[in-house]
Amino acid sequence: MSGPGIEGARDGGGSLELTAGPSSDGGTGGETEGDDHEDREGYDEFDRFAEQLPGGQQPFVIYAPNGNINTGAVHGGQRVENSAAAGGGARRVEAHEGPIPAQETLDARFGFAEPDWFPRALAELGTGILFLAGESGSGRRTAALNLLYRHSGKSLDLRALDSGVDLSSWKPARGGARGYLVNGLLSHRPLGPGVLANLRDKLKAADARMVIVLPDEPTVVRRLTRDLHVEPVRCTPPKPGAVFDARLRATVPSDLRRERLKAELGKALDELLADDLMPFQVAELVAELADSEDDRPAPEALRERLSYLAEDEVPELLDRLRDDPDGLAFLLAISVFEGLDHRVVQEEAAELLALADGRLDAVLIGSDGKAEPVTRPNPRFVLRRPLEELLRIVRAECRPPEIRSTSGFDYTVEPVHFTRHRQGETVLRHLWRQYNGSSRLLTEWMDTTRGRDGDQAERVGRVMGLAAGWGGGRRALQHIQELAASERAKSRTAAAYALGIAAQDPVLASEVKYRLNRWSYQAGEHLRWTTAYACGTDFGLARPDVALAMLNRCHRGQDGKEAGVAVEVRRALSRLFTGGNQDSVFRAVAGWARESDSDTELALQIFPELMRRDAGWFAQQLTTRTEHTEAVLGLVRRLLDEDRHFDTMCGTVLGWCHTAAWADWLRPAVETLLSALAQDMRHGVLALFVEIDRYDGDLVGRHIARHALENWRRGSHPTSDGRNPEPPHGGSDAH
Repeated sequence: MSGPGIEGARDGGGSLELTAGPSSDGGTGGETEGDDHEDREGYDEFDRFAEQLPGGQQPFVIYAPNGNINTGAVHGGQRVENSAAAGGGARRVEAHEGPIPAQETLDARFGFAEPDWFPRALAELGTGILFLAGESGSGRRTAALNLLYRHSGKSLDLRALDSGVDLSSWKPARGGARGYLVNGLLSHRPLGPGVLANLRDKLKAADARMVIVLPDEPTVVRRLTRDLHVEPVRCTPPKPGAVFDARLRATVPSDLRRERLKAELGKALDELLADDLMPFQVAELVAELADSEDDRPAPEALRERLSYLAEDEVPELLDRLRDDPDGLAFLLAISVFEGLDHRVVQEEAAELLALADGRLDAVLIGSDGKAEPVTRPNPRFVLRRPLEELLRIVRAECRPPEIRSTSGFDYTVEPVHFTRHRQGETVLRHLWRQYNGSSRLLTEWMDTTRGRDGDQAERVGRVMGLAAGWGGGRRALQHIQELAASERAKSRTAAAYALGIAAQDPVLASEVKYRLNRWSYQAGEHLRWTTAYACGTDFGLARPDVALAMLNRCHRGQDGKEAGVAVEVRRALSRLFTGGNQDSVFRAVAGWARESDSDTELALQIFPELMRRDAGWFAQQLTTRTEHTEAVLGLVRRLLDEDRHFDTMCGTVLGWCHTAAWADWLRPAVETLLSALAQDMRHGVLALFVEIDRYDGDLVGRHIARHALENWRRGSHPTSDGRNPEPPHGGSDAH
C-alpha cells in the first residue's frame, strides 16, 4: 500500500482495518496554505473516527511516501497509487504476458493449410525455441499457434508475450502452460547465447515450447545467425489455391456444394485467386463465397463485397492525393503498369503529369505585382520525391529484384505492385466512371507511353479494354479507336489487345467485330495494321474464320506503307495456325495461292513459316493421307520452282532433314516428302536435291536425293511433262 499516508486502528486480534488519510507531517515538503487547510480537514475527520473506537483502542499512523506496506493479515480495501500521479507524470504498469484465448487458437486451426516449411518448423520447435520470420499478413501468428498446438499435444493452454519481456529473467508461468508465443524482440535487449541456452533449459523443465515471431528483415536474420548460430524459419504463405481449398473444405462440409460453388465461378476463381493474395484475403473470399444465398454466386457481385477489391476505399485514396499531383500521377502509373520495373512507372507518371496541363491541379506560386503571392496552373510542375515516399503514399511496394529475359540477354527488374490485389483496376474504374474528362486524359497519356516491349503495350491494352465496359454507351470503343489510328505502332498494339479484352464482354463483342470488319476495308494502313494484329490475339483465336476473312482484306501487298501491314498479317496467320486452327488456316492459304496476285504472294510467303512453326501438323498430312496432302506437296514444289522463294523453301526442307536426324517422329514425313518430290524432277526439286547432297552434316533423306540425281544424270528421270530439266547452277559439273 502506498500513498501520502496510511492510517488504521489495530484491534485485539491483531488485524488492521485501513482507511485513507492525510500525511502526518502537517504539510512538510513545501505544500501551500491551501494544502495545509485540506490536510487539517482530513485530521478532523480522523479525530472523529478515533473517538468512536470501542474499548479505548488507540489509532496509529504510518507515513510512507511512495511506499508499499503490508504489516500482516489485513482486511478491507488495499490501493496502490503513485504520489506523482497528480502531476501527470505517472508511469503506468503494463502487463507483458497473458493467456491466448482458446477461441483464437481454434480459429487459427480452422481451415489451416500447412505450408511446405511447416514440418521443418515443427522439428525446429522440438529444440524448445523456434524463430519464425515473415512479412506482416503472411500468416505468421496463425502458423505459430498451429505449431504450438501441435507440439504441445493439442493443448489450448497457450500464452502470449510481447516484445517488452526481458527473456533473460523470464520464467515459464505456473499452471502448466505448454506453449508461448513471443511477438518480436527489442533491439536494445538482444538475446545472447547464454540467455538462449538458459531459456531452453527453463522451457525443457516446464515441458513447454516457445515460438518467437520476427519481421522478415535481413538485418534481424543476419544478427541471429551470427550471434546465436540459429537460422530462423522463413514464413512464406501457402499458395492461394491451397489455402482456398483447405478453408472452403472447413467452411462448407458438403462435397457437392463445394464443387458446385467452384464450378459456378469457373475461370473467375482463377482470377480472384491471384498468386500474391495473402491467407487472410483468401479467407475473406471463402467467407463471402460460403455466405452466398444459393450455389450460383455472381463473380461481379462477389468482387464488390471483397474488402481488398472494395471500391469505396478509392475516394479516400484520391482525396488524400487531390492536392498532390505527383502522388496522383504515380498512382495512375502503377494502376496501368503494375508489375513492371519501378523506373518505367516513374517515367510514365512524369509523362502524365506533363501532359495534364493543369488537369491534375499542379500549381506554381508567383506574383502578379501584388504583395500576396498567387497560384496558377502549372502543367509541367514535377516534384521529385524518393521512390519510398511515393510507394508509401499510394500503398504500393517494390518487390525484390527478379531476373527476366528478352531476345538475346537477361536483365533485372524491381517490379512495383500494390499492397492490395487489383487496386489499380479499382482506381481506374472509379476515375473513369466518376470523373468527367478523365477518360480523355488517360487515353492521350497511354498513346504516348514510352518503351518498345510488349509488356507495356499489353497492360495498356488491358486497361483500355476494361474501360470499354466501364463507360458503356454507343461510343464505348471510341477511346480504343483513337489508339488504333495512332502513328505509333505501340499504341496500335495496345489497341489490338484492348479489342481482345473488350470482346470478352458479350455486349461489346458485336461492336468489336463490327469495327474490325469495317477497318479491314479501310484505305488507311494504321487501322488495317491494328485489325491484323487483333486477329492474332485472343479475339482471332476465338473466331478463326472471322479473323481469316479480315486478314485477307487487310493485305494489300507489301510495297511502301503496306509492308508493315503485310508483316502483321503474316504474324497473325502464324499465331492462328499454332493456336490450334491449322486446318482453317491452311485451307485459306491454299485457296489464296490459287487467286489474285496479292493473295498468292501472301500464301507463298507464309507457307514456309507455317512449316517451321508446326512441323508436326505437316508431318501428319504427309504420312497420313488427308485432304491437305496434295496441297502441301504442290506448294512445296511451287515455291522451289520460283527463284524469289527458293532459298526460303529450300532452307525449310533442309531444316526438316536436319531435325529428323535426331527426331524420329519427323523421319517418315521427310522421306515421304522427298520421295514425292523425286517423282517430278523440275528445276526447283533438282536444285534442292543438289543442296541436300552437298550439305556437310547429318541429314535424313540424303540417299533419296542422291538416287534421284543419279537417275536424272542418266536421263531416266523425266519431269511430269516428259522433258529433262536444265541442270541447276552448272548442272552435273557442280558435282
